Amino acid sequence: MENLTNEPKIIEGGIAVDDRGQLTFANDFNFNGVKRFYMVENFSTDTIRAFHGHAKEAKYVLVVSGSAIVAAVKVSDFANPDKNEKVNRFVLSARKPSLLFIPSGYANGFKPLEKGTKIIFFSTSSLEESKGDDYRLPADYWGKAIWEVENR
Repeated sequence: MENLTNEPKIIEGGIAVDDRGQLTFANDFNFNGVKRFYMVENFSTDTIRAFHGHAKEAKYVLVVSGSAIVAAVKVSDFANPDKNEKVNRFVLSARKPSLLFIPSGYANGFKPLEKGTKIIFFSTSSLEESKGDDYRLPADYWGKAIWEVENR
């Protein structure tokens, strides 16, 4: 896989609009290494899907409808994750197309900010490979503030 780093990274996209309609793109994204994808839509904006980690699997996250808070945390030891580890927090929106790369060795999760938010996850592992590399932690493992909307 090219363009991968050891840190979560945004791959910018964009929207082109003319009299025919609009085209949404992320031209710097490459499907190299992607083995599968799945799309998730929560029934409620109160539902947080977190935290889900992989020692070997990396993911790309694309919000295709609505918006969401997406968090990613480096996990050095999945048997005993460090509660003081830095939480990388992103707000992704279909209105500003981009993909979030989450490297292997991270736990991730999301909370939709709008009803009808749809998120596609592109994975570097097959479903069978992922089953042997699956770690779950509570949504508040690194605190509840991650999922709160910040008033400005």
